Amino acid sequence: MPPSFVTPQSPPRLWALIPCAGTGSRAGAEGPKQYQSVAGQPMVLHTLAAFAGVARLAGVLVVVSPGDTFFDEEDATILIASCGGPTRAASVFNGLIALQEHGAAPTDWVLVHDAARCLVMPEQINALIDACQHDPVGGLLALRLPDTLKREVAGRVAQTIERGDKWLAQTPQMFRIADLQQALLAAGDAVTDEASALEFMGQAPLLVEGSAQNFKVTYPQDFALAQAVLLARNV
Repeated sequence: MPPSFVTPQSPPRLWALIPCAGTGSRAGAEGPKQYQSVAGQPMVLHTLAAFAGVARLAGVLVVVSPGDTFFDEEDATILIASCGGPTRAASVFNGLIALQEHGAAPTDWVLVHDAARCLVMPEQINALIDACQHDPVGGLLALRLPDTLKREVAGRVAQTIERGDKWLAQTPQMFRIADLQQALLAAGDAVTDEASALEFMGQAPLLVEGSAQNFKVTYPQDFALAQAVLLARNV
Protein backbone atom coordinates (compact mmCIF):
# COMPACT_ATOMS: atom_id res chain seq x y z
CA MET A 1 0.00 0.00 0.00
CA PRO A 2 1.43 3.42 -0.92
CA PRO A 3 2.05 5.81 1.96
CA SER A 4 -0.69 8.34 2.65
CA PHE A 5 0.15 11.99 2.72
CA VAL A 6 -1.87 14.66 4.49
CA THR A 7 -1.63 18.04 2.84
CA PRO A 8 -1.24 20.63 5.60
CA GLN A 9 -4.07 23.12 5.64
CA SER A 10 -3.05 26.67 4.86
CA PRO A 11 -3.40 29.01 7.84
CA PRO A 12 -6.34 31.43 7.62
CA ARG A 13 -5.49 34.67 5.88
CA LEU A 14 -6.37 38.14 7.12
CA TRP A 15 -8.40 40.62 5.06
CA ALA A 16 -9.61 44.15 5.77
CA LEU A 17 -13.04 45.35 4.67
CA ILE A 18 -13.80 49.08 4.76
CA PRO A 19 -17.47 50.01 4.22
CA CYS A 20 -17.31 53.40 2.50
CA ALA A 21 -20.82 53.87 1.16
CA GLY A 22 -22.28 56.14 3.84
CA THR A 23 -23.71 59.57 3.12
CA GLY A 24 -22.40 61.26 6.27
CA SER A 25 -25.69 63.00 7.00
CA ARG A 26 -24.83 63.73 10.65
CA ALA A 27 -21.48 65.32 9.80
CA GLY A 28 -23.06 68.35 8.15
CA ALA A 29 -20.59 68.12 5.27
CA GLU A 30 -21.20 68.49 1.57
CA GLY A 31 -21.02 64.96 0.23
CA PRO A 32 -19.88 61.81 2.00
CA LYS A 33 -17.85 62.66 5.09
CA GLN A 34 -15.22 60.00 4.38
CA TYR A 35 -14.07 62.04 1.38
CA GLN A 36 -13.82 65.35 3.25
CA SER A 37 -10.31 66.69 3.70
CA VAL A 38 -8.70 66.24 7.12
CA ALA A 39 -5.08 67.24 7.70
CA GLY A 40 -4.48 67.69 3.98
CA GLN A 41 -6.15 64.66 2.42
CA PRO A 42 -9.51 62.86 2.30
CA MET A 43 -10.29 61.18 5.59
CA VAL A 44 -10.55 57.68 4.12
CA LEU A 45 -6.97 57.88 2.84
CA HIS A 46 -5.72 58.29 6.41
CA THR A 47 -7.71 55.18 7.30
CA LEU A 48 -6.25 53.19 4.40
CA ALA A 49 -2.72 54.34 5.26
CA ALA A 50 -3.06 52.69 8.67
CA PHE A 51 -4.06 49.38 7.10
CA ALA A 52 -1.24 49.66 4.58
CA GLY A 53 1.08 49.57 7.59
CA VAL A 54 -0.12 46.07 8.55
CA ALA A 55 2.03 43.74 6.46
CA ARG A 56 0.21 40.51 7.29
CA LEU A 57 -3.04 41.52 5.59
CA ALA A 58 -3.73 39.58 2.39
CA GLY A 59 -5.71 42.48 0.97
CA VAL A 60 -7.88 45.50 1.70
CA LEU A 61 -11.31 45.84 0.09
CA VAL A 62 -13.26 49.10 0.11
CA VAL A 63 -17.03 48.93 -0.44
CA VAL A 64 -18.41 52.00 -2.22
CA SER A 65 -21.81 52.94 -3.56
CA PRO A 66 -22.58 52.11 -7.20
CA GLY A 67 -21.43 55.03 -9.33
CA ASP A 68 -18.90 56.30 -6.78
CA THR A 69 -15.81 57.32 -8.77
CA PHE A 70 -13.58 58.53 -5.91
CA PHE A 71 -11.16 55.62 -6.15
CA ASP A 72 -10.98 55.52 -9.95
CA GLU A 73 -7.53 57.13 -9.88
CA GLU A 74 -6.42 56.08 -6.41
CA ASP A 75 -4.00 53.39 -5.21
CA ALA A 76 -4.36 50.27 -7.34
CA THR A 77 -3.14 48.08 -4.46
CA ILE A 78 -6.56 48.14 -2.79
CA LEU A 79 -9.65 46.30 -4.01
CA ILE A 80 -12.78 48.30 -4.80
CA ALA A 81 -16.26 46.80 -4.79
CA SER A 82 -19.16 48.96 -5.99
CA CYS A 83 -21.73 47.04 -3.98
CA GLY A 84 -22.58 49.41 -1.15
CA GLY A 85 -26.07 48.89 0.25
CA PRO A 86 -28.63 51.08 2.03
CA THR A 87 -27.25 50.13 5.47
CA ARG A 88 -23.85 49.39 6.95
CA ALA A 89 -24.83 45.75 7.47
CA ALA A 90 -25.85 45.40 3.83
CA SER A 91 -22.58 46.96 2.63
CA VAL A 92 -20.53 44.62 4.82
CA PHE A 93 -22.52 41.56 3.72
CA ASN A 94 -22.05 42.48 0.06
CA GLY A 95 -18.38 43.16 0.72
CA LEU A 96 -17.90 39.67 2.17
CA ILE A 97 -19.23 38.21 -1.06
CA ALA A 98 -16.85 40.43 -3.04
CA LEU A 99 -13.90 39.32 -0.89
CA GLN A 100 -14.63 35.69 -1.69
CA GLU A 101 -14.86 36.55 -5.37
CA HIS A 102 -11.31 37.91 -4.97
CA GLY A 103 -10.09 34.63 -3.48
CA ALA A 104 -10.81 34.90 0.23
CA ALA A 105 -11.79 31.62 1.90
CA PRO A 106 -14.82 31.27 4.21
CA THR A 107 -12.43 30.34 7.04
CA ASP A 108 -10.28 33.45 6.56
CA TRP A 109 -10.50 36.34 8.98
CA VAL A 110 -11.96 39.71 8.02
CA LEU A 111 -11.31 42.96 9.89
CA VAL A 112 -14.20 45.35 9.30
CA HIS A 113 -13.36 48.99 9.96
CA ASP A 114 -15.24 52.28 9.69
CA ALA A 115 -13.88 54.52 6.95
CA ALA A 116 -14.50 57.48 9.28
CA ARG A 117 -12.25 56.13 12.05
CA CYS A 118 -9.26 57.78 10.42
CA LEU A 119 -7.14 57.89 13.58
CA VAL A 120 -6.65 54.14 13.97
CA MET A 121 -3.00 53.10 14.01
CA PRO A 122 -1.26 49.96 12.69
CA GLU A 123 -0.25 49.07 16.24
CA GLN A 124 -3.91 48.90 17.30
CA ILE A 125 -4.84 46.77 14.28
CA ASN A 126 -1.97 44.40 15.03
CA ALA A 127 -2.99 44.21 18.70
CA LEU A 128 -6.48 43.11 17.65
CA ILE A 129 -5.06 40.46 15.32
CA ASP A 130 -2.72 39.15 18.02
CA ALA A 131 -5.58 38.86 20.50
CA CYS A 132 -8.12 37.29 18.13
CA GLN A 133 -6.30 35.10 15.63
CA HIS A 134 -6.54 32.00 17.83
CA ASP A 135 -9.89 32.88 19.43
CA PRO A 136 -12.88 30.66 18.56
CA VAL A 137 -15.15 33.69 18.00
CA GLY A 138 -13.10 36.80 17.22
CA GLY A 139 -13.45 40.23 18.73
CA LEU A 140 -13.30 43.98 18.48
CA LEU A 141 -11.41 47.00 19.68
CA ALA A 142 -13.35 48.73 22.43
CA LEU A 143 -12.87 51.34 25.12
CA ARG A 144 -13.95 51.15 28.74
CA LEU A 145 -16.57 53.82 29.40
CA PRO A 146 -14.64 56.69 31.02
CA ASP A 147 -17.56 58.91 32.08
CA THR A 148 -20.55 58.62 34.36
CA LEU A 149 -23.46 57.22 32.37
CA LYS A 150 -26.96 58.72 32.69
CA ARG A 151 -30.33 57.51 31.44
CA GLU A 152 -32.63 60.29 30.23
CA VAL A 153 -36.38 60.78 30.28
CA ALA A 154 -37.86 63.94 28.72
CA GLY A 155 -34.54 65.76 28.84
CA ARG A 156 -33.85 65.05 32.52
CA VAL A 157 -31.72 62.51 34.33
CA ALA A 158 -33.80 59.48 35.26
CA GLN A 159 -31.02 57.20 36.45
CA THR A 160 -27.27 56.90 36.89
CA ILE A 161 -26.13 53.60 35.38
CA GLU A 162 -23.26 51.51 36.70
CA ARG A 163 -20.42 51.85 34.20
CA GLY A 164 -17.95 49.25 35.49
CA ASP A 165 -18.86 46.68 32.85
CA LYS A 166 -19.68 49.10 30.02
CA TRP A 167 -17.52 49.47 26.91
CA LEU A 168 -17.71 51.70 23.82
CA ALA A 169 -17.47 49.54 20.69
CA GLN A 170 -14.87 50.57 18.14
CA THR A 171 -13.47 49.06 14.97
CA PRO A 172 -11.78 47.07 13.51
CA GLN A 173 -13.97 44.10 14.41
CA MET A 174 -12.45 40.76 13.46
CA PHE A 175 -14.38 37.58 12.67
CA ARG A 176 -14.26 34.59 10.33
CA ILE A 177 -15.80 35.45 6.98
CA ALA A 178 -18.31 32.58 7.01
CA ASP A 179 -19.32 33.22 10.63
CA LEU A 180 -19.90 36.91 10.00
CA GLN A 181 -21.77 36.24 6.77
CA GLN A 182 -24.12 33.81 8.49
CA ALA A 183 -24.63 36.16 11.44
CA LEU A 184 -25.47 39.17 9.27
CA LEU A 185 -27.90 37.09 7.25
CA ALA A 186 -29.65 35.97 10.44
CA ALA A 187 -29.58 39.29 12.31
CA GLY A 188 -30.68 41.51 9.42
CA ASP A 189 -29.94 45.11 8.55
CA ALA A 190 -30.82 46.52 11.98
CA VAL A 191 -27.44 45.70 13.56
CA THR A 192 -25.04 48.63 13.67
CA ASP A 193 -21.82 46.65 14.07
CA GLU A 194 -20.50 43.20 13.33
CA ALA A 195 -20.19 42.16 16.97
CA SER A 196 -23.93 42.68 17.40
CA ALA A 197 -24.59 40.19 14.62
CA LEU A 198 -22.36 37.59 16.30
CA GLU A 199 -24.12 38.27 19.60
CA PHE A 200 -27.44 37.61 17.85
CA MET A 201 -26.08 34.15 17.08
CA GLY A 202 -25.30 33.55 20.75
CA GLN A 203 -21.56 34.27 20.48
CA ALA A 204 -19.52 36.41 22.87
CA PRO A 205 -16.89 38.43 20.97
CA LEU A 206 -13.62 39.22 22.71
CA LEU A 207 -13.13 42.80 23.93
CA VAL A 208 -9.66 44.16 23.11
CA GLU A 209 -8.59 47.45 24.68
CA GLY A 210 -8.57 50.24 22.10
CA SER A 211 -7.73 53.93 22.26
CA ALA A 212 -9.74 57.07 22.92
CA GLN A 213 -8.18 58.52 19.78
CA ASN A 214 -9.81 55.83 17.64
CA PHE A 215 -13.12 57.69 17.55
CA LYS A 216 -15.51 57.83 14.63
CA VAL A 217 -15.74 61.22 12.95
CA THR A 218 -19.49 61.74 13.11
CA TYR A 219 -20.39 65.34 13.92
CA PRO A 220 -19.03 68.66 12.55
CA GLN A 221 -16.86 69.32 15.62
CA ASP A 222 -15.16 65.93 15.21
CA PHE A 223 -13.33 67.07 12.06
CA ALA A 224 -11.31 69.69 13.96
CA LEU A 225 -10.36 67.20 16.67
CA ALA A 226 -9.31 64.56 14.13
CA GLN A 227 -7.23 67.13 12.27
CA ALA A 228 -5.50 68.25 15.47
CA VAL A 229 -4.55 64.66 16.34
CA LEU A 230 -3.26 63.87 12.86
CA LEU A 231 -1.22 67.07 12.66
CA ALA A 232 0.26 66.43 16.13
CA ARG A 233 1.40 62.95 15.03
CA ASN A 234 3.31 64.48 12.12
CA VAL A 235 5.15 67.08 14.15
